[in-house]
Amino acid sequence: MENYTKNELKYLELLSERFPNVQEVCTEIINLKAILNLPKGTEHFLSDLHGEYESFVHILKNASGVIRTKIDETFGNTMLNSERKKLATLIYYPEEKLKLIKNEIDEQDLNEFYKITLYRLIKMCKNVASKYSRSKVRKAISKSYEYILDEILHAEQKIVDKELYYNQIIDSIIKLDRADAFIIELSHLIQQFAIDHLHIIGDIYDRGPGPDIIIDKLMNYHSIDIQWGNHDIIWMGAAAGSAACIFNVIRICARYDNLDILEDKYGINIRTITEFANTEYAKDECKRFMPHIQEGSKSGFSATTLSKTQKAAAIIQFKLEGQLIKKHSEYEMEKRLFLDKIDYDKGEVKIDGKKYKLLDKEFPTVSEKSPYELSDEEKEVVNKMISSFKNSEKLQRHINFLYNKGSLYKVYNGNLLIHGCVPVDENGEMMEIKLGGKKLKGKELLDNIDKIARQAYFSQEGSKEKEDAMDFMWYLWCGSKSPVFCKDSMKTFERYFVEEEETWKENKNAFYKLSNDEEFCKKILSEFSIDEENGHIISGHVPVKFKAGESPIKANGKLLMIDGGFSKAYQKTTGIAGYTLIYNSYGLILTAHETFKSTDDAIKNELDIYSTEQIVEKVERKKIADTDRGKELQEQICDLTKLLNAYRKGIIKEKCKIYDM
Repeated sequence: MENYTKNELKYLELLSERFPNVQEVCTEIINLKAILNLPKGTEHFLSDLHGEYESFVHILKNASGVIRTKIDETFGNTMLNSERKKLATLIYYPEEKLKLIKNEIDEQDLNEFYKITLYRLIKMCKNVASKYSRSKVRKAISKSYEYILDEILHAEQKIVDKELYYNQIIDSIIKLDRADAFIIELSHLIQQFAIDHLHIIGDIYDRGPGPDIIIDKLMNYHSIDIQWGNHDIIWMGAAAGSAACIFNVIRICARYDNLDILEDKYGINIRTITEFANTEYAKDECKRFMPHIQEGSKSGFSATTLSKTQKAAAIIQFKLEGQLIKKHSEYEMEKRLFLDKIDYDKGEVKIDGKKYKLLDKEFPTVSEKSPYELSDEEKEVVNKMISSFKNSEKLQRHINFLYNKGSLYKVYNGNLLIHGCVPVDENGEMMEIKLGGKKLKGKELLDNIDKIARQAYFSQEGSKEKEDAMDFMWYLWCGSKSPVFCKDSMKTFERYFVEEEETWKENKNAFYKLSNDEEFCKKILSEFSIDEENGHIISGHVPVKFKAGESPIKANGKLLMIDGGFSKAYQKTTGIAGYTLIYNSYGLILTAHETFKSTDDAIKNELDIYSTEQIVEKVERKKIADTDRGKELQEQICDLTKLLNAYRKGIIKEKCKIYDM
């Protein structure tokens, strides 16, 4: 048939099942064209959360200050600042704040509070939802409230009859004792409409106390993608069953007083290694392995147990890593073998041909003749820990989510999102890695690494493909050409055992030296087929030293490095408590956040995070037509137009045709 291939006709026949006649096709085309002209939705970028769930949850609730700004815009001339603060806190934490407010208000004043608050929340909700189609707003509303809130949010109050109708609905909500429920629903809607899509640029795990809480929150978020960070990769490898990854995770959890995450949150039997550590290192004070315990910690483990567990895990880790390095010569990591470079009698270790005194000379489980061989007791611990990690239902559910919503990098609305770097040499040329017998670099390398990361988790248990992929997950954690590690080596052994800080230095990939070079950044963007003039690289991984005057904006805005120190462990270095990036229809806004004290303070004392904004780039207001979603809609319009023509030419028959009577 004219102008249609066999495959096109087959596709149009399938499409006709959804749009069975001319009227429905036309209605959908009109709807999609209208959506294309709506303002672009707001994107929210966060990076390097490192388990700091309270700060993360608050920033998510306040949309990096977007909601407070909207409150000021909407009510700045009609409400006191104290009232606006109270309204903001109510929107962030509606359930908790309502309880406090109701305890403070006399019963006769409660109805008045409800009425005023509902009107204010409705006005706010209309404001933040104004850039969305009515259909999208309706879909966001819980089924229980869909009809009433749809009516309220789209009522025309200037029409007298409608105003009476609108007021009657509000009065009925209060009289029927449903005000609390509607306040909570409206608050959640405002939070959702303030941010259309969330990007997490890596490192949800390690250091902070609540990565599991963060992932639970993300699993319920309306629209999200994740770029894996090196700390996510090590947990992903651990969940897949990589022993080397598992003992890195255990060591770091012990170091930062987070063994409770494994035991209480993920149900992993950590007693297996703590009992082993307390037995094998009973006479060892493990002074070099004392944990970093945060003020107010409620850990179920003593500092002694944490330090011994950390050392036991580190020694097992070094043995397992040594086995992998010898197994995979292509990793080129022989310089990271140290257990065979130790003179155990003299208490010295040879590093790069030079001898150094060991700060800790106790190695009760290391055999001088075969230092990388696990003792029988260590083998038992390793096997039990592998089983426990693989059988943790909650951990597997969380890691499955990271795979489902995550990737090594993402191109989204003309920007490259990547946690670390694209590995390059000193000349800015992309570094090659041999994978599967083929030398790869740039985008092709990252695409293949993403594939291998999935094989580590999803390949058949016991297969060589899975084993090799799990080994590579460990390489991604600390290998010199890893795009998520981005350094020449990880100096874990040296930091524990050698005093001379010259041995601790970890040199960053040349990507970071070149990050201020605009032409270099354009070259990276071009590698990923991104418009060099309008695109940006958005990354994290390396904390920006804000207090030392370092800027997160590199190469005239081509590269935005948004790791500002969510983790308390980095805040002395950065001087702030994290960056977030907002990309709305008017451009890019970078927000620097001060330290968040606590959720309780935020609710009781209405203390928001103090943030400062910096406009990175202003653009002519973007519409959905200018986005990736817009391209998809344009393709849908094109397909529907073909179907419409096929109906009109009689090539495809209409179904359920509606005739005028």
